[in-house]
Amino acid sequence: EVGSVPEVGDRAPRSSDGRIAFPSAKLVLLVFLRHCGCPFAEKTFRSLTKFSTKHPEIQCIAVSQGSPAETDKWIAETGGEWNVEVIPDERRELFAQWGLGLTSTWHAMNPWVWYQTYRLGKGEGIWGSSGASLGSAVSGPPREAGTMWQMSGAFAVEANGSVAWSHVARAASDVPDFAEALKTL
Repeated sequence: EVGSVPEVGDRAPRSSDGRIAFPSAKLVLLVFLRHCGCPFAEKTFRSLTKFSTKHPEIQCIAVSQGSPAETDKWIAETGGEWNVEVIPDERRELFAQWGLGLTSTWHAMNPWVWYQTYRLGKGEGIWGSSGASLGSAVSGPPREAGTMWQMSGAFAVEANGSVAWSHVARAASDVPDFAEALKTL
């Protein structure tokens, strides 16, 4: 069952298994990724890794849809240097607790998403597993886990456990702006 998306000022949902607990010792930036191999998941994770190295005072957490093994493989192939805790959520229970359910075909594959996929590939070399279908010789980490229908999102949470910022993707290509989150913390 998918809960409601927490709004600014709400108490952050507590995970029933203790993987994510509030209050915490630090401010938290919690990011729910699209499926492994999605170019926008890769872009989001790369943005989060850069943010994490610039802001060690903030605990950065990425939640993956993959199993631990699939997530580890995708993260290694995505590369980079970071200070991000990665939590595999194969059954997408954490996604549901934070109000992130399944999306529509329009959300995942509208013309704007395809255009943004092409722009991301051409501009930044991030093609994801769609690179081959777009005529690119470059291909990213394969889509090994998760579903393209899963909604992504990001939340900034104060140390006391209250939500300070919320970003639920309006489309598959919607990558959160972590600078906006920083303004609220």
